[in-house]
Amino acid sequence: MTNHTETNRQARPIAPKVNELISSTKSIILGTIDSDGNPTASYAPYVRVGNDFYILVSFMARHTKNLLNGKASALFIEDESTTKQVYARERLTLDTITEQIDRNSATWNEVVSQLKNTHGKVVEMISEMQDFILIKLKPTKGSYVNGFGSAYFVDENLEITQHRNDVNHQTK
Repeated sequence: MTNHTETNRQARPIAPKVNELISSTKSIILGTIDSDGNPTASYAPYVRVGNDFYILVSFMARHTKNLLNGKASALFIEDESTTKQVYARERLTLDTITEQIDRNSATWNEVVSQLKNTHGKVVEMISEMQDFILIKLKPTKGSYVNGFGSAYFVDENLEITQHRNDVNHQTK
């Protein structure tokens, strides 16, 4: 027999707000792997174009070479200072395919202009430096969490595909 009090305490899903979370951040936390399989965590300011994300990064940064391997993980996460529960911070984790954008392309010019509008004059300066390259992060799938018992699968269009109800959440 199920205890009525236990049933009332079960976490209920919270409506997903993927786009709101993305809009509330100015940078992406990156997870990359080098050619020897060593992980690197880092971050970069970004702009979103459609469902893709673009970052301007220097070859002097450890993660840049790793980004050219073709894959990266991208994390958007609620600020610790605004969360009600640190264990249940709202977050979106994306598996992405990475691609370097040619400096002489229309995409480079358009995206760098958007980066300048979003992040200021520093982009004007660093985009002229030859060690900075533009990387596109194209989502393939992901996971969105916005509370206990409120986790979802996300597709390449950043749309919720399924609630993760009870997947790996078994109790004794």
